[in-house]
Amino acid sequence: MTAEAVIRHATGADFPALSRICLETANAGKDATALYSDPALPGLRFVIPYARFAPDFALVLEQQGEVVGYAVAVPDTRAFEALLNQQWWPMLQAQYRGYPASAPLDSKVLDTLFQPETAADLLVSQWPAHLHINLLPSAQQGGWGRKLIEQLLALLRQANVPGVHLGVSLQNEQVCGFYQRLGFTPIVRSNAIYMGQLL
Repeated sequence: MTAEAVIRHATGADFPALSRICLETANAGKDATALYSDPALPGLRFVIPYARFAPDFALVLEQQGEVVGYAVAVPDTRAFEALLNQQWWPMLQAQYRGYPASAPLDSKVLDTLFQPETAADLLVSQWPAHLHINLLPSAQQGGWGRKLIEQLLALLRQANVPGVHLGVSLQNEQVCGFYQRLGFTPIVRSNAIYMGQLL
C-alpha cells in the first residue's frame, strides 16, 4: 500500500465496490466469484445493508482512487436485525423468490434472505455491536486492517457502545491472532469462531 491510501466513510457511490470486495473475499477470505451464481448475493447479506442503514459506522479504504477494503459495524445488533426484518429482507425476498440455488454458496445467502438469522443472546448481552471487515489481497499489507478496525472501534466508543463482537469463519481460523492483537478475546465456537471486545 502506498501513501495515497485513505480511510473515509462509505457513500452510496461505493456500493458496487463494497459488493465486489465482499464477493472476492467471501470464501473464507478468498475469492468466491465462482461459488455464487449471482455476484451480488454475498454483498446483499454481509456489507450493503450495513453501509445503507448504519453509514456512521461504515468505513472504506481507498487507494489511488479505488476502494480496496472496508470495515462496517452496527452499534446495536438486535435493533439492526429488527430494521432488516422491516426494510431489507422483504425487498430481497420479493426479488429472489423462486431463485434456484445453483452455485455452491448460493444457499448460504438465500437461506438467510428467507429465514433471517438472529445473533445468540450470549453475544449481544455483553457485546451488542458487531462488525465485518474485508480487504482485497493488495490491501492486506501495511497495517490497513488494523487502522480500519481501530477507527471503527473509536466510532463505537464515541457512540457509548459497551462491547462489540465479530465472527471468524472456521476455515479462516488463522486470522484470530490478528483480532487478538487488537484486543478481541474468544467467546464461543459454533458455526463460526466468535470473538468480543468490551469498549
